[in-house]
Amino acid sequence: MSMTTCTKIDRSLSRTALAVDVLQSVLEALDQRNIPRALGQFADDFAFNDYALDLQFRDKECLTKFFQKSFELFPETVVELVSTFECRDYAIAEWKLTATQSEPFGSRSYRFPIVLRGSTIIQIEKGRIARWSDYYDKMTSRRGRLKAFFEEWIEY
Repeated sequence: MSMTTCTKIDRSLSRTALAVDVLQSVLEALDQRNIPRALGQFADDFAFNDYALDLQFRDKECLTKFFQKSFELFPETVVELVSTFECRDYAIAEWKLTATQSEPFGSRSYRFPIVLRGSTIIQIEKGRIARWSDYYDKMTSRRGRLKAFFEEWIEY
């Protein structure tokens, strides 16, 4: 019987962990608003699932629009990695997202702080992302407008 070893990644050991490196590379590119660089890490045949919003994308053009709309609605978004794990061709990241959302109210606009914890699980095939899954609390995220924009694009 063979046993799979899964480890928490300790970056101080200067060990290369492909799945975690790819995940971190995408998150860094998105933090810099460099969508083409982020999408370059995805395989041609991929699935991107946002389970909180019940959205799935399998097309890079649609995923590009998803990221663009997210940056438009939440321009001050910052994602901080809390921890990462790797197991074979999977990487798991626990993260904390902070953002603000502006909502019009009469002649004024109010800003609401958002603090959200979640996780991302990716699967790597041939060095590129084949599956990406985001999990977080839908109500805390205040991302209803983002979901509404894409409801007609849901792919099954």
